[in-house]
Amino acid sequence: MAAPDPLYLLPTPAGAWIASAEAAADRLRAFIRLLLAQPVSPPWRDPDDLFVRRLGQLGWVQFLAAPRRVSQAPFDDALRSYLPALSAKGSALLADAHGFHLASTGFSDSAAEALAALSADLASLHDRHRRSLNQNLGLSGSAWAMPDAAGHSQLAFWPLHVGEHRFALVTAGVPHLNQPELVDLVWLLHQRYGPLASRTHLSAGTTAG
Repeated sequence: MAAPDPLYLLPTPAGAWIASAEAAADRLRAFIRLLLAQPVSPPWRDPDDLFVRRLGQLGWVQFLAAPRRVSQAPFDDALRSYLPALSAKGSALLADAHGFHLASTGFSDSAAEALAALSADLASLHDRHRRSLNQNLGLSGSAWAMPDAAGHSQLAFWPLHVGEHRFALVTAGVPHLNQPELVDLVWLLHQRYGPLASRTHLSAGTTAG
């Protein structure tokens, strides 16, 4: 009997966010990060693999009929192509931990520079108050937002951790993070900066742990 055609594993937008929102490591995040370290979505041939099935049930991993490859476009061009879909206004930027913007769309150059610098200051502020926010207030996560009087987001700052690197995704207006472009963005960052990108790739049926 011929072996069934494999499915191919790729994080969902929720999975890409979970893997990047915090630097903390656990088995679930480690597996998703390992997927993001692959330049091509790896095959999965074991429907009895309960760990991977559980990730699918959680909505963190999707099963594709055909493999997908990370963008082969120039890095800067690829980044800019993903950003508009992540904001209702089409205005978003990506900054590094030092407050330099790597790519932006919908913002003037001066606004992008100011927002990138602000993202670094907010990250530093959050780090100083992390213990109080987590333990005393019971708040998790490290995203910050500037709402209007009705509580709607005007600006939001989303941390993206890739290995030892921290980035900030800044969105204007209502964020649209549940988009394939978030997966593509995080995948591209892992290919460029992730500690696992150049190491052994997943084989069929492999799981973490």
